[in-house]
This record gives sequence, structure tokens and C-alpha cells, in this order.
Amino acid sequence: MAVAERAGVNIHYVDEGAGDPPFVFIPGWCCDHSFYQPQVDHFKANHRVVALDPRGCGESDKPIGPYDIPTLADDVAALCRDAAIEHPVLVGHSLGAMVAVEVASRYPSVPSAVVADDPGPLSITPESCAMLEAFAAALEGPDSGRARRDYIAGMFHPQDDTERCRRITDAMCSVPLPIALAQLRGVLTWNGLGALQLLTAPMLVLLSETGGGNDPARLLGLKPNLQFGVTVGAGHFHQLEVPEQVNAMIERLSKCL
Repeated sequence: MAVAERAGVNIHYVDEGAGDPPFVFIPGWCCDHSFYQPQVDHFKANHRVVALDPRGCGESDKPIGPYDIPTLADDVAALCRDAAIEHPVLVGHSLGAMVAVEVASRYPSVPSAVVADDPGPLSITPESCAMLEAFAAALEGPDSGRARRDYIAGMFHPQDDTERCRRITDAMCSVPLPIALAQLRGVLTWNGLGALQLLTAPMLVLLSETGGGNDPARLLGLKPNLQFGVTVGAGHFHQLEVPEQVNAMIERLSKCL
């Protein structure tokens, strides 16, 4: 893996293929670059493709902190600068989608477009805030390991492959608890609405289901020019479960730039 450094923290990433527009894939909470392996394999035939291990995850450094979303966004922007990745499509999953939106709002000249792939709360509702606060409290409790596994289990589609679910759970639970908790706290303190309103790049929101705080009707009321796609027969990790659906929608967006 290649390495980019920012403020003494080494960020590891894979860098394959060639062609424009380039793609930068940003995995989610407690996830590494392998959570976008199907997309790397698909797009590297015709595009430059970068997929990173965020700080605290995979092969990247694991400092004590910080792990707030602006810091994670600064890491991505620095990687794009140092690796000479010009006007990439930023594709982020879950927490990574929030990071991609933050990059686009803080560094509007960096991305050509943003794909928010089954994002975390882009404008958090009281219900989502209460749920995440309760989860954070459980992670601070005596049975944090079970709390994390139960939370992850709730993200799977009922028909998902059992072995894939096990690999996902083991990978996400391998991230040290203080880092997992700090990333979660970063979600709760993020000004997502402010970042969303500053966004100027085209943005596609890919959902595994409608409803909740990221329902299209609600988000369109906040940002009318968003585009949406919804996958069929998959859960939160649809980029691994039904990559053909996810890839097709990302590819269509890239051809419209």
C-alpha cells in the first residue's frame, strides 16, 4: 500500500488503474479499504482508483485522536493533494459519506462529484441522535463488545451471506474501542446540515432503503438538487452485497460529469 502523511499521521491507501475521472473511496465507521474492493476491481479498468484506510483503521496509524469528521476530511484532502489526484469523484460509505460531504464543503475545488453511499445522518434528527447517544453509552459500558456486534448485526440484510457478515463484523470489531467511540462521537458533533448547504459539487445519494433522516423527501427539502438511487435486496453494506447495482449508479454519475 502507498502512504500519505498529514500532521504526523500516516494514511495507507491502494492506488490502481488510470483514467479520468479518478475515484477516491472512503470507507465507513471502523472499516478499511477492503470494504470497497468490488468497486476498486470494477473501476480500475478505466479509471484511477484510490481506496484508503482512514486513520485508526486498517494499516493506517492509530493516534489517540482526533477522530472528528473535519479531521478525517482534512486527511482525505491532504491525500488528494499529495498523491496528485485531480478532481476525483469522492465515494464514501456510511461515516465515509459524511467525510466526503465535509471534504466537498471545506475544499470545493477538490471533488468533481460526491457519492454518499448509504450515509450516516447527513442532517441528524432527534431520533437518530438519541439512538447514537445510547449506542455510545453502551460502548462505554461493561459489555461493549456485545454492544458493537449487536449494532453491526442490525445493518445486515436478512438474506445476506453468513460468512460475509462474519468477516465484516470481525473487521469492524478489530478497531480499538477508544477509536470506535471517538469516531462515533464525531458523528454526533458534526454540523452536517451546514456542510450540506455549502456543497456545490453534484451529489448522488445511494440508499439501501428509504425512510428515516436520510429519506429523499426530507433531504430534498434541505438540498433540492440532490440525486438519489436505491438498491434492491441488500442492506447497509450493499456495495459488497450487490456491487453490480452500486457500480452501475456510480458509473452513470461519472459519465454525466
